[in-house]
Amino acid sequence: MAARHIETGKKGELMAAEYLQQQGFMVLHRNWCYYHYEIDIIASKNNVLHFIEVKTRSSHHFGFPEESVSKKKLSNIMKCATQYQYLHPQWKRIQYDILSVNLHVDKAAEFMLIEDVYL
Repeated sequence: MAARHIETGKKGELMAAEYLQQQGFMVLHRNWCYYHYEIDIIASKNNVLHFIEVKTRSSHHFGFPEESVSKKKLSNIMKCATQYQYLHPQWKRIQYDILSVNLHVDKAAEFMLIEDVYL
């Protein structure tokens, strides 16, 4: 049996992909890997390629989901994204985003997309 936080993360990523599609994004890849680096979701919208880190929480005991994205994590995403761009050079406009997913027992999940994040 997987740890609870892993299951929460998987559920959040699935919900995030659905949310992004509802917002007009085309999800191109989920969990795209290069060596030991990973990008949760690669999507496009309005001719921009989005590298999206998804963070999910079912409580605020450890803070808000977006607060757990470190500079090191963003740096790793950028390394992975560089390889993706090398393989897919047609994309001229890119950005890095964080999608925060808050799961609740008694109400619908809340999503917050933080766009164009930099180190």
